[in-house]
Amino acid sequence: MSSASTADLFGGDLFGAAASGSHGTPRPGPGAPLAVRMRPATLDEVAGQAHLLVAGSPLRRLIEAAAPGGATRAAPGSVILWGPPGTGKTTLAYLIATASGRRFVELSAVTAGVKDVRGVVEDARRRLATGGEETVLFIDEVHRFSKSQQDALLPSVENRWVTLVAATTENPSFSVNSPLLSRSLLLTLQPLDDGDVRALVRRAVADERGLGGLVELTDEAEDHLVRLAGGDARKALTVLEAAAGARSPARGTSRPAPERAPRRTTTRPAAPRPPSTSTPSSGPSTSPPCATTGTATSTTTWCPRSSSRCAAPTSTPRCTTSRA
Repeated sequence: MSSASTADLFGGDLFGAAASGSHGTPRPGPGAPLAVRMRPATLDEVAGQAHLLVAGSPLRRLIEAAAPGGATRAAPGSVILWGPPGTGKTTLAYLIATASGRRFVELSAVTAGVKDVRGVVEDARRRLATGGEETVLFIDEVHRFSKSQQDALLPSVENRWVTLVAATTENPSFSVNSPLLSRSLLLTLQPLDDGDVRALVRRAVADERGLGGLVELTDEAEDHLVRLAGGDARKALTVLEAAAGARSPARGTSRPAPERAPRRTTTRPAAPRPPSTSTPSSGPSTSPPCATTGTATSTTTWCPRSSSRCAAPTSTPRCTTSRA
């Protein structure tokens, strides 16, 4: 199985469709998450874990084993990195491959099986037999492998066909088989302290790989972000990226009110008044003229304020009678 096919099968697009470097390590593009773009490229950029990176330490010798002037095979063959999330386990695996010039293959114990492991090991053996480069096999979440899957790693680890770098967040004493533990070096990673997290955040704000100085952090915001991270570098950068990407309207500006459609007014004609049956008053009247009905022989006039016929002319209301 080639490195390209391995990357395609086991999460090469987890890094924002990043291209692979010369050794098979992901090379994040501009669309990758901030935590991936800011992954340390050298040992000098690694924050925390000073107890594992002192001069002459097994991890440093493993990283520098094939460097110019380094003694090949002078480092431990395989390591198990145990620590909480966001402490640099994946970063150290990448550095082991890139800094030493080894080929890098990454598998996830969540999706890979024995067939996948054996395919990588056989490819690594063929490369060694033809004088090719060594292979670093990184298995993330190795505690999710079953006992039989972990046993499949034993021959390759014992014979150094691959350099195994296994990462786990669970206690290896309970989650990793004893035969595999006895053939590997167990390294414990510690949560980052506040100073390390603060340094990572400031670098991400200023570095061109990160935010490139487009945002500024106040001291209060920086302190709050460090508290939220809780020693997790990935969480700190994820929160920083979310905060930097938030957009809100500027203060002091108001949005114009939406225009309302003009009201349409409708004038309806007044309904006609029915005839009134009340007695007319003696004062001046403003009532409308009397209503007149007639037949072929006579005409009768009704006053609006009286139910009686107009027998004689009165001053108020005035009734008129006409004959046909």
